[in-house]
Amino acid sequence: MSYLRVTLIYWGRVTYQIFAAAWPSRTDKQGFADRMNKLPKYVVSTTLKKAEWDNSHLIKENVAEEIAKLKQQPGQDILVAGSGRLVQTLIQHNLIDEYHLLVYPVVLGSGKRLFKDASKMTLKLVDTRAFSSGAVLLSYVPDTQ
Repeated sequence: MSYLRVTLIYWGRVTYQIFAAAWPSRTDKQGFADRMNKLPKYVVSTTLKKAEWDNSHLIKENVAEEIAKLKQQPGQDILVAGSGRLVQTLIQHNLIDEYHLLVYPVVLGSGKRLFKDASKMTLKLVDTRAFSSGAVLLSYVPDTQ
């Protein structure tokens, strides 16, 4: 599996604000911080007034329609980082092409669900990668058969 070649990032308001507070001042020898700061970023929020981090754009309404339009543009992969509600909206409108799920060897017993109770879909495993920490990356695509 090749890692995502991200050209756009989607966030909900909370995740966006966390990243926007931390990343603009970061630097690193590998250039990851520069790339992160230059990538187009789309924040989905009905409450945020402005998205001020460089190259950030605000989506306030018609989320599924706006994201469907962005998916039609040329480019590489689109990343959704965090933002459970946004992911649930994308799932509901069949706008996710591939799921990358990191499973950590920790049992917490509670937390937010990625998939709602009424969600039903079949996924096809396309790749796995185990890390020395015990975490496993599972890559799935919707199974349309």
